[in-house]
Amino acid sequence: MKLGIHPDYRRCVVICSCGSTFETRSTTKEMHVEVCSQCHPFYTGQHRLVDSAGRVERFKRKYGMK
Repeated sequence: MKLGIHPDYRRCVVICSCGSTFETRSTTKEMHVEVCSQCHPFYTGQHRLVDSAGRVERFKRKYGMK
């Protein structure tokens, strides 16, 4: 491995838009993310299937599913 060409690998604080923070390691000091395991619907159990504009019904009518 060549010396002096690799970036510094240091502690990094990850800050979510929900306010949650955790620490990891990266080449940057701080990261901002929109979703984390504290607020993502898959991890919180609040996952909802949203049928916007009746797409399921339109599909069933178009392909004759009953």
